[in-house]
Amino acid sequence: MTLLSHPSQKHLPSIVCSVGFILGVLFESIMELYWDWRMARLIDESGSVVDEAIWDGIRSPGAVADRLEKMREGRMTIEARELIERFPESELISDAPEGWPVLEKQDILLIEQAALILARRGIAQAAGDGDRRLEHLVHSVDELRSAWTTMESRVVEWVGLFLTDLNLDSERKSIPKTVSLAENFEKLVSTLNLETPIYLPSNEEWYAIHGAAVTAVQLSIRINETEIAIRKHVEDYLPSLSMLLGPLLAARLCVAAHGRSRLARLPSSTVQVLGAEKAFFAHLRTGSPPPKHGMIFQHPWISRSPRWVRGKIARMLAGKASIAVRIDEHGGQPWTQENVSDIEKSVNSIRARHPKPPSKKGR
Repeated sequence: MTLLSHPSQKHLPSIVCSVGFILGVLFESIMELYWDWRMARLIDESGSVVDEAIWDGIRSPGAVADRLEKMREGRMTIEARELIERFPESELISDAPEGWPVLEKQDILLIEQAALILARRGIAQAAGDGDRRLEHLVHSVDELRSAWTTMESRVVEWVGLFLTDLNLDSERKSIPKTVSLAENFEKLVSTLNLETPIYLPSNEEWYAIHGAAVTAVQLSIRINETEIAIRKHVEDYLPSLSMLLGPLLAARLCVAAHGRSRLARLPSSTVQVLGAEKAFFAHLRTGSPPPKHGMIFQHPWISRSPRWVRGKIARMLAGKASIAVRIDEHGGQPWTQENVSDIEKSVNSIRARHPKPPSKKGR
């Protein structure tokens, strides 16, 4: 009997067709690929698990942290890639469906330890974030200056209470340092070339005055050190904007915009009024005149210009600042003093075109 004449061969075509039909239905149906850090599963429309791959590696907190970090970046686990290679037509869904295996006690402990590792990594990476570092520097110098202003005023008024002949206006800046260097109140009077007052502070009160003066001097030193750090950081982080506006003003604009990237995306009209939010919202609420400039007014090109051209210069300077910060954000060629000189010529041109204030209507 030949092979073709065997009775079982009569049903072979129908068996092959049936298998092909089943496989066709299987692959034509929509299958969804789900995964977490433990496993990956392929689930069909009916909710049945078609295939799965379970992580069989060593489950340590560090390994779990690595897998969670990859998932946070939108990357697939090894198990998910294994299933997608076998079933490339499946739909990728990272969220676990209903009925997903619950975490065991050991898994929960691993997750908690991995979360601590990820937190430490995040803090370590934050040290390389130029925006975060600049924010700390700017806020630090603001807090130091606020404390120094209070302490300096206290020392000047306190000493002036006893030394009525002391000129508190012309010698105000030198008073805290002079007091901090004096050994006692008599030495202070002698150094200032003043007559001994009728009433003298007690030794205990002098120690308090002297301590306040020392604190004021130390705060002044801390302010200078922090501003030097700001200049150094901004010259590296915002070279073009720093060249145009100066390091301190560039730093404040960046912090006010909540980062270099966001500052680069802001329109120049917003950069122009950064720092004048209260005046701007008062304009929207009450209809008062809108602000022409915010903290950019601190630039001498604006603050030392006649009032009737400040708005025009602020508008032009904000536009140039927007260009400068975009160069810094996207790694362009930093501006040089030559670029700034060209912009200064534009400022002088605006002043020359408007030497007098505009005439008011009705006069």
